Amino acid sequence: MSTIGVIGGSGLYDIKGAEVVEERLMQTPYGEPSAPYAITELGGHTLAFLPRHGLLHEIQPHRVNYRANIWGFRELGVERIIGVCASGGISEAMPPGALVVLDQVMDFTQGARASTFYESDKVVHVDFTEPYCPEIRAALLAASAITGIDTAPRGTYICVNGPRLESRAEIEFFKGAGADVVGMTGMPEAVLARELEICYASLAVVTNHAAGLTGEKLTTAEVVDAMAHARQKIQGLLEASLEGIAARRACPCKDALKGVEM
Repeated sequence: MSTIGVIGGSGLYDIKGAEVVEERLMQTPYGEPSAPYAITELGGHTLAFLPRHGLLHEIQPHRVNYRANIWGFRELGVERIIGVCASGGISEAMPPGALVVLDQVMDFTQGARASTFYESDKVVHVDFTEPYCPEIRAALLAASAITGIDTAPRGTYICVNGPRLESRAEIEFFKGAGADVVGMTGMPEAVLARELEICYASLAVVTNHAAGLTGEKLTTAEVVDAMAHARQKIQGLLEASLEGIAARRACPCKDALKGVEM
């Protein structure tokens, strides 16, 4: 099996218990990724780990170089990526502490971030009907059943630009639109992976109730604390899911660029 990429969100800056074999600082046509990639060994599998916000969480969500991050994974030979992201819970079924294997996404960052590799040389309309790789999603859900780590089997993530948190009216609007969780980093990460025919799935960690749902002020401290409490579950789910990922890809992601160029 090829190296599997893992992108760590807020509060997840390394993988405990993984042996770091090498650190690779990449240069890409789009600049430098968020940090050096940590090439690690975990349970007989090779992982390339990247903290999305940098080693010291110094990169704001709207300033993450998403194109460089995903391009760097491809240069490392990565064919599959699991992105972990902190999120605010909108749906009553997804309280703080919940883990969600996302199946849909809404992008409210369009125009604010570089969101494609095809800006000038080609006209490409990649299919994004199902944003997340079915094979990785299946592996994560199987890992949940095996380990007993509860996860929501589906959920819609709405991505906002940040860095401010949302207003109560925005959350009410998002809820009416069908969003279950809200975050600032899920896009364009997912679509960039699709444009490079890399399988991508996202595990959302609900760290807090979204704005206006409890009447209390939101703080970054509760996000970090919630991620710390969820860390063991996140890592257990990730490690168990590696056993369920087939050596060869049979999903549509690997053929995402077929028939999409004008």
